[in-house]
Amino acid sequence: MATLILLRHGQSIWNLENKFTGEVDVDLTTLGEQEARLAGILLENYIIDIAFTSVLKRAVHTLAIILNEMGKNIPVIQNAALNERNYGNLQGLNKIDMELKYGSEKVLLWRRSYDTTPPNGESLKNTYNRVVPYYKEAIEPQLKAEKNILIVAHGNSLRALMMYLDGFSETEIADINIATGIPRVYEFSPEMKMETANYLNE
Repeated sequence: MATLILLRHGQSIWNLENKFTGEVDVDLTTLGEQEARLAGILLENYIIDIAFTSVLKRAVHTLAIILNEMGKNIPVIQNAALNERNYGNLQGLNKIDMELKYGSEKVLLWRRSYDTTPPNGESLKNTYNRVVPYYKEAIEPQLKAEKNILIVAHGNSLRALMMYLDGFSETEIADINIATGIPRVYEFSPEMKMETANYLNE
């Protein structure tokens, strides 16, 4: 049986400031570092063979803290396919300010819908179309070989992957919000049938 663990990075500086972050490379806050350490404690009894992360420092830093907390020295693969979605013209702007400018319904549509694209950015559908092929090519074969995998990435890249793993519809995914620093653990049978999927804080 193989284990796949998904984790959204700890709180970033722009999470704290309520800004659209997207592909801008900001680091963790002190709380974000603490969330990563707590995730490492939650995962201390898990065997992890390989870790994957985006190339953005908030995810890379989170993973480094987790592995240090666990005392693990394992292969780490970074790939931009796991990066956060690009929020285009919204990146670096305050979410409340954008709601005042464009209306809360429009901003909610940009943030949560599957195929609505923010100005000059990526939709969740665009994100899905780079995350899931990478997962199928690089990560799924490792699970089939019964390797245990940790992926540290971002709210939207992980929402896209959860659509594939959990079978969420385009409507259902709009209501899925992934908290920072909370591991989600999937257990697969040798035939790659998903047996369980749970957050470790449940």
